[in-house]
Amino acid sequence: MASTADPTPTPTPTPTIATARRVTAVAHRGDPYRARENTLASIRSALERGADAVEIDVRVTRDGVPVLLHDATLDRLWGHDVRLDRLTHDRLTELTGGGVPTLREALRATGGHRVMVDLPGSTDASVRRIVDVIRECGADGRAYYCAGAVAMLRVRAADPSAEIALTRTRLAPPGAALLEAVRPRWLNYRFGLVDRALTDRLHRDGLLVSAWTADTGLTMRRLVRAGVDSITTNRIDVLRGVLAERRSVRSS
Repeated sequence: MASTADPTPTPTPTPTIATARRVTAVAHRGDPYRARENTLASIRSALERGADAVEIDVRVTRDGVPVLLHDATLDRLWGHDVRLDRLTHDRLTELTGGGVPTLREALRATGGHRVMVDLPGSTDASVRRIVDVIRECGADGRAYYCAGAVAMLRVRAADPSAEIALTRTRLAPPGAALLEAVRPRWLNYRFGLVDRALTDRLHRDGLLVSAWTADTGLTMRRLVRAGVDSITTNRIDVLRGVLAERRSVRSS
């Protein structure tokens, strides 16, 4: 589907660190220790336990329907060794008993909450379709995108105003040309790479810092002390407890 974006991108305003007043608690694929990841039940469970935002993985079926699935195949979660991109949505529904939600269904389930849209296995066409559906659902103001450089360049081409969290798996800073092309609001780091020196440097550059995927209280507390703006976790209840501790200490 052709993009309706203005061909002349309008620069996204550089945020100030004052916009991040507290650590955002992001539920990784919902609440996967209580319900199967990337399902409506998992999303609802995460929101019930206090998630500020839900991270979801979105791929596109053979007939162009964006759905929630991290893996390229149905094998791990649904027991069918078949690639999603070879299935129509109707066939996917048959194989999973309707268990794999569409992006539209997931956006409805999240209500007014933020949605972090990860794009594994993206192509130009799949990204355009995903961006179009988010726009059609009126969720572009609360959805933001995360993945590596190639996928985020596709998002930027499809939506010049998109909010982007550029995922990083190494400490080497992204080059100036990449930052200029992607214009991320966030850098999204693997949790083990994050320390206070990194967050201080990125904050000085006007960027927000997200860390993934932290699942122990010890790691979460270290990230909070390091000054991150967002933590993505499979254990949203543990993170909510850690953040409650922080608020209690500050108020005492």
